[in-house]
Amino acid sequence: MADFLATGVSGLLAFQRALDTTSHNIANVNTPGYSRQVAELTARQAEQHGSGWLGNGVEVNTVKRMYDDFMSSQARSSSSTFSQLDSYAAQVQRVNNLFSDSSTGLTASLQNFTNALQSVASSPTSIPARQTLLSQGQALVNRLKSYDSSLDSLDAQVNVQFEAEATTISTLATNIAKLNQEISTGYARSGQPPNDLLDQRDRLLDELSTHVNVSTVKQGDNSINVFIGNGQPLVVGKTASRLAAIPDSFDPTRKIISLQSPSSSVDVTDNLTGGTLGGTIDFRRQVLEPARNSLGKFSVGLAQVMNGQHAAGIDLQGNLGGDIFAVGAVAVQSSGRNTGTASLAVTRTGPGALTNADYLMTFTATGWTAQRADTGAAITLSGTGTLVDPFVGDGLSIVVSGIPQVGDRLKILPTANAVSGMSVLVTDPSEVAAAAPIVGSASGSNTGNGVITPGEVLDASNAQLRSSVTIRFLTASTYSVNGAGSFVYSGGGNIDINGWRVQVSGAPAVGDTFIVADNTAGAGDNRNAMRMTSVLSQPVFSNGTTSLNAAVGQFTSDIGVKTNQAQVGRDAQKVVRDENAAALESLSGVNLDEEAANLVRYQQAYQAMAQIIGVADKMFQTLLAVTRG
Repeated sequence: MADFLATGVSGLLAFQRALDTTSHNIANVNTPGYSRQVAELTARQAEQHGSGWLGNGVEVNTVKRMYDDFMSSQARSSSSTFSQLDSYAAQVQRVNNLFSDSSTGLTASLQNFTNALQSVASSPTSIPARQTLLSQGQALVNRLKSYDSSLDSLDAQVNVQFEAEATTISTLATNIAKLNQEISTGYARSGQPPNDLLDQRDRLLDELSTHVNVSTVKQGDNSINVFIGNGQPLVVGKTASRLAAIPDSFDPTRKIISLQSPSSSVDVTDNLTGGTLGGTIDFRRQVLEPARNSLGKFSVGLAQVMNGQHAAGIDLQGNLGGDIFAVGAVAVQSSGRNTGTASLAVTRTGPGALTNADYLMTFTATGWTAQRADTGAAITLSGTGTLVDPFVGDGLSIVVSGIPQVGDRLKILPTANAVSGMSVLVTDPSEVAAAAPIVGSASGSNTGNGVITPGEVLDASNAQLRSSVTIRFLTASTYSVNGAGSFVYSGGGNIDINGWRVQVSGAPAVGDTFIVADNTAGAGDNRNAMRMTSVLSQPVFSNGTTSLNAAVGQFTSDIGVKTNQAQVGRDAQKVVRDENAAALESLSGVNLDEEAANLVRYQQAYQAMAQIIGVADKMFQTLLAVTRG
């Protein structure tokens, strides 16, 4: 039955709940993740009387959480992206600092070595100049090894970061699963939203998104399923999977991220994005591993071109030069899941076709296939993989042995270990091969005006390289070699014999003789030293389009560009994150001025309801007094 006492009591209780809610808001004004709550008041069901419908007062229909799923999702996504870029930018900056120093950077070290080569070319008999060259060569090797060691340290830190991130994400997932259970129970018990538990869960989701990008799906029981990567389930209802940093199947010293559930363990490293974990994964994949491989490729190129040119010269004792640099071999890693016995013997065919990539060789039902480890792109290999017909591609020669099983995989690292095995092989300054082993000269009895170049070596391994050769002109346009044959003369054209090349120009007369012989008096010859200097600027990499000097410039520039792009992207994303966070805060945040006004409003309403109850009490007392009469 409608009466103003019941109406007053309903209002008193309703405004007490509203005051309780407002007080709760004020108490949590500084609580991270707290969403403002509002007591929603609705009129109670009216009752019909002869004179019309009479109201029954007011009641609190629910305590509503001021929250928007779309705005929250935007804020969470932008926060995850910012954390990824922030983590990536901080780590790539360390690599940039490592290589960009003007005095100790890679460019400066290579320039010091080049200057030492030029000094030997200027003073080929100078022992101090030769010693300086060897010292600068060792300094360059030491610098490369220092870089490689620093990159190894960063790689070890990535492993530690993986372990920390996996532990943190797993803990957050477990706590979210527990809150799912409590929230589902709370809804089932009261039919009303347990707002504070919802806030706690959302705060955990917000924190989780700063570590890895997540997507969520709400279930009918008000629990939330959480997915990472390409839809891999991290939380399903009250059950949480676990992330773990486990050893890579190819390299136990390298960690990967595995999603582990009671029934399976899946490598999700390449699928994860966002957050600090995504930034760390990007850093290793996009900067750290390419930097190590680039250093290795540079070392391989340096060793091969310098060794090749040094071998084409002679030292102060007249001996042909040997290798001046040693470099680490190609590394091959076998998957721990292989069931066969296959192994690979891999050598480099030359720096021209080498890339910065690692490769995966997989045995299938139709034979071996190759692909890049970073992009998965298929690689075309010629040959059959045997000793006499090896697989050849991307600057590598691959010989397969053993018995593979379908599904077996092996990983090839063409340059990753090149720097660690690098050293200077020449230790005696007199063994620096600065001179050329052959020299061309004209006979003093020649009557024509023909001239011959000193000569250059094309193939130092030719057994007849240093054998004397006489070029005699039979006519003004033909010549013989060691008294045999008749060859057409072209002024300035190449004459290639016994692994060397000379050019004769001018107008030789009939009977004029030119001799190419062993450079027995070549102590002051600097031709090979000059060639060793010039090869640093000659195209070597990228199929003969990029020199060693240019490769170093491209390498350091690329890291600098990546650093700048990361910093710009991070700063731009920070603006987006802050805007989304502010938009959500404007809806969900507690405003003390607003809450203070609500306190006054609800207090006045409460007092008014108390007055109604007081009036009802006086009327009731009056009625009792009349009846006692």
